[in-house]
Amino acid sequence: MNKYKVLVIDDEEEFTTALAERLETRGMAVETALSGEQALEKAVDHEFDAVLLDLAMPGWNGIETLKRLKKAKPDLQIILLTGRATVGEGVEAMKLGALDLVEKPAKLQDLLEKIEEASAQKTLLFEERVAQDLDEIMRKKGW
Repeated sequence: MNKYKVLVIDDEEEFTTALAERLETRGMAVETALSGEQALEKAVDHEFDAVLLDLAMPGWNGIETLKRLKKAKPDLQIILLTGRATVGEGVEAMKLGALDLVEKPAKLQDLLEKIEEASAQKTLLFEERVAQDLDEIMRKKGW
């Protein structure tokens, strides 16, 4: 069984393929997307523990893709990758719900740690939601 399910989004196909291969050799199940539109389709159809999203892409850039992904699936844990982010973009991304912003070229070990953190955060959100649902059921039943 794979340790984590990861979606890698970047318009640079060589980079996306290479990163996916490196993650797969570490036991992860990896899907790739070359655009924000492709990413949204995959995110709606599958569950991911972490999303690695390039900030600078044609069409929907990383910020636009982040907005649309979070709207469709609020619990997605998105780590932005960038080679040239401004402080303003980083702040905006965090306000929109990005888990973190990592400078390219990122060390693989740093990405692995961020993916593990993303998975833990996703699990925590899921557990909180289940607890809320159980509380609501118990309240409605009068138990």
